[in-house]
Amino acid sequence: MSNEKKKKNPFFKILKAILVFIMIAILLFAGLLVFLSVTEYKPAERESITVDGNADKEIQKGETIKIVSWNVGYCALGDNADFFMDGGKSVFSSSKERTEENLDAVISFIKSEKPSIILLQETDDSSDRSHRINETASLRDAFDSYSSTHALNFKVAYLPYPIPPMGKISSGIMTLSEYKIESAERIQLPIPFKWPVSMINFKRCLEVNRFPVEGSENELVLVNLHLEAYDDGGGKVLQTAALKGFLEEESGKGNYVIAGGDFNQIFSSEDPEPFKAQEGKWAPGIIDVSSFDDGWQFLMDERVPSCRSLDQPLVGADPESFQYYLIDGFIVSENVKVSSYETKDLGFINSDHNPVVLEFVLD
Repeated sequence: MSNEKKKKNPFFKILKAILVFIMIAILLFAGLLVFLSVTEYKPAERESITVDGNADKEIQKGETIKIVSWNVGYCALGDNADFFMDGGKSVFSSSKERTEENLDAVISFIKSEKPSIILLQETDDSSDRSHRINETASLRDAFDSYSSTHALNFKVAYLPYPIPPMGKISSGIMTLSEYKIESAERIQLPIPFKWPVSMINFKRCLEVNRFPVEGSENELVLVNLHLEAYDDGGGKVLQTAALKGFLEEESGKGNYVIAGGDFNQIFSSEDPEPFKAQEGKWAPGIIDVSSFDDGWQFLMDERVPSCRSLDQPLVGADPESFQYYLIDGFIVSENVKVSSYETKDLGFINSDHNPVVLEFVLD
């Protein structure tokens, strides 16, 4: 066929248009990969964290100290929310007004508890999913007499997935304290995802805060954490092993050690049956407590679920058949006396997690 006939043949025009479209798509995808690679958050294995605020009170042996730990779900996962990663439909699950309402409720509850130390997970500082509200700044302002630290664990310049895309994300774990924080450190945990998925995924970490103890050469080492959720299970195992190694190393120095937050796993010492994952729904891992040295205390409150599924909104659902989990808690060294521990049942109104509260005394 002559070139003149090819030009007039509609089949070749369509083929040419398809090829041009494919080439443009390839170039756009390559450009996106370059952009994500250049802007990828690449933390070091260990990094010092700035301590903001001027709290200077030192912890004393024998005094009762209260900690509130809460995954606040970037203040956008209230009872009206579902989320696509858990089998739901929503990407953006909250209006700006509802996000602000959730944030105010979180602050109000924590203030009512009057804790000396606050451990928070999923606090955003400039994310499209939370309408660019600087939640970490609002929390610092609300507790302006506290010192605070913040460690990023999810930072992506633009997350192009799903439809509509999640966009910019900047989020992390945050600790606030009435006591003096001597130093703080971010310790990178193993990343279970391979390139290119790793560029747009969590970079999970331990946020380690060190507190001087009056009259003692030993420190209180407090670990804020949010372990892996959406891997095939191997990431949870590797991250838990890294956590275990760090805790046992610090305990071996004679320090008082507490790790708290969202483990995305249930302790093997708890009864898993009431929180068994229903078919087709996200399932947590299991932390084998027998793998730790003797003396460690593993705290979860079986009476109240600490997390709900996001496969559907809680509003309008049958609460009796809904999926709940037990994944938030604390691991505490032997030389820390636990006075009380409980999960506060707030009905998941302002977050997909309930807060957990620990009171302890240093022996």
